[in-house]
Amino acid sequence: MTATQDPSGPLPRPSGSGEATTDGPFDPAGAAAAATDAILRDTLHGTRRGVVVDSPPGAGKSTLVVRAARELAAAGRPLMVVAQTNAQVDDLVLRLAEKDPQLPVGRLHSSEPGAFDPALAELPAVRTSAKIADLAGLDIVVSTAAKWAYTKVDEPWRHAIVDEAYQMRSDALLSVAGLFERALFVGDPGQLDPFSVVGAEQWAGLAYDPSSSAVSTLLAHNPDLPQHRLPVSWRLPASAAPLVSAAFYPYTPFRSGTGHGDRRLAFGVAGDGSGVDRVLDEAAESGWGLLELPARHTPRTDPEAVRAVAHVVRRLLDRGGATTSEAHGAAEGAAPAPAPLTAGRIAVGTAHRDQAAAVRAALAGLGVTGVAVDTANRLQGREFDVTVVLHPLSGRPDATAFHLETGRLCVLASRHRHACIVVCRAGVADLLDEHPSTEPVSLGVTVKFPDGWEANHAVLAHLAEHRVTWRP
Repeated sequence: MTATQDPSGPLPRPSGSGEATTDGPFDPAGAAAAATDAILRDTLHGTRRGVVVDSPPGAGKSTLVVRAARELAAAGRPLMVVAQTNAQVDDLVLRLAEKDPQLPVGRLHSSEPGAFDPALAELPAVRTSAKIADLAGLDIVVSTAAKWAYTKVDEPWRHAIVDEAYQMRSDALLSVAGLFERALFVGDPGQLDPFSVVGAEQWAGLAYDPSSSAVSTLLAHNPDLPQHRLPVSWRLPASAAPLVSAAFYPYTPFRSGTGHGDRRLAFGVAGDGSGVDRVLDEAAESGWGLLELPARHTPRTDPEAVRAVAHVVRRLLDRGGATTSEAHGAAEGAAPAPAPLTAGRIAVGTAHRDQAAAVRAALAGLGVTGVAVDTANRLQGREFDVTVVLHPLSGRPDATAFHLETGRLCVLASRHRHACIVVCRAGVADLLDEHPSTEPVSLGVTVKFPDGWEANHAVLAHLAEHRVTWRP
């Protein structure tokens, strides 16, 4: 299996499931249920070797994977599940055990110490082993693509589920393809492209590009496979879904599962009039906030921007933030009760590890602990109430391919349930206009759309409506 198209290039519009309409009121639960039913129907009763599912941020991808695995097992069809990291594998096993504590599940792991979450050892129906022979006969066996690549079996599984398929390189898919007959591929096409430590320019446009994603490889050689999409994001609020959908998912649009007013962010302490407090009030009101610092070329770990990020987080906690949403539950007929905005429900996203380290140090200096501070790569797949983002292009003298990567900005802008606050120096729009893409164009490679230039402009134009200028 090899690829002929770019992993982020436009794919044919998925057919059959989850198409949002403008006729009548939108029923998010009904649309999501219809999409899931169609996916499971093709998975359990279809005849094709693969089924592809596009999932926007927070659309219930893991829930779909768990349900499909359970239904295949209940139908007497043992299966293997492929995920991309050990954390993803452990999370899937824990979710399976939570839904069905009696379901026999195997966790295939490496022989290294601490290769899996110790919590799995407490689950009676879960068996862990570094040897596939020890897991024979179990309904479901879950492991990483890297571990499956070195696994030998006498007969292939009838079914497989490949989770985070857009983050899986095609060479990794080729390594495990002989282990199963049919597979359900589930992933988010808007997230970061598959990671490679070596350049792949020499394969660009060729039919055997190993750096292409598993999904683009699959569809390049099997364009008639059933394709579906999950049409509703249950994470992103109504204030965020339209922007994220339009900027990053133009071919597979989605809607928020909640309406305006269903979620609220409020503060128990009034603002002091500072730029930081004003941007917090704007974010609480609209779901977005842009704290704009004066234009300047800076080191990557811009001290003023880092301090601004840290002060935003400090004030979120000092002002007694509280969130109200459908997830909090309430007595029948009563309004949901507010929940405190704790440090564990706040995340800071950056483009680089040294930026994340600088923010952690600044937060520690302000006495803040428990906040998730990491790069987009490591925050991918996670969910928080409020996110604070250091814009990848803030203070830069140039716009490189790394900083313009669409998936990076998409991850940073789509982790929140209530509000996203972006800290950025002025002048990014001018920077984009002064640095058009200079990436070489290769024959046979589909041009990425939307590209990073366009996506950044779309996000900046929206953030401009929620801008608070601040001079530290």
